[in-house]
Amino acid sequence: MVLLRQLLGDVLRQLRLRQGRTLREVSAAARVSLGYLSEVERGQKEASSELLASICKALGVPLSHVLREVADALALAELQHEPVMAGAPEHERLTEKIPATPEEITGEFRADMVAA
Repeated sequence: MVLLRQLLGDVLRQLRLRQGRTLREVSAAARVSLGYLSEVERGQKEASSELLASICKALGVPLSHVLREVADALALAELQHEPVMAGAPEHERLTEKIPATPEEITGEFRADMVAA
């Protein structure tokens, strides 16, 4: 099972390392203890929204950017490892198509688009 806190920690660590910064530098800038930041990066602690915002500010990246990277990593992990409705018999698994067009997303459709 993929844990959100582990994905979040991985993203934060990757961002920090890409910047060539140490845990000590980021923890000081974020006003978070070095040990706690290390635990967040290793996925051992859940970061509060306030703490996460402080870490993002220290890294100079918007929180939305971090959350997008986490969401992308989670989606990839789910596709690679998590079957749809694990444990359900094959005939009961979800097979609904994910909406891709504006019409599908809003629920509107044209009669000429309906398959015969």
